[in-house]
Amino acid sequence: MKTTLANFDKAFENRVRLQIMSILVANDSYDFNSLKELLEVTDGNLASHLKALEKEAYINVYKSFLGRKPNTSYAASEQGRTAFLKHLESLENLIKLQKA
Repeated sequence: MKTTLANFDKAFENRVRLQIMSILVANDSYDFNSLKELLEVTDGNLASHLKALEKEAYINVYKSFLGRKPNTSYAASEQGRTAFLKHLESLENLIKLQKA
């Protein structure tokens, strides 16, 4: 059982961070407002979860302007993508063990 949990990543224990990474791994990038709408969270809630993922170097942050409006978008880093896929693999292994 210990080896099954070896690749669990505390960064993905929270459902919002798990959802953010799912979106970013499945897409090239996503902007702040689109993430907020899709996840149905507040600005502050989303910002704190994004900051936690950024601190782990699991996401890259891109700031730009659309016309005169600032736009921030996010993408999964290579390190984040690898950690997330290992986390998913651990979850799948845990589920398989429960079926045995």
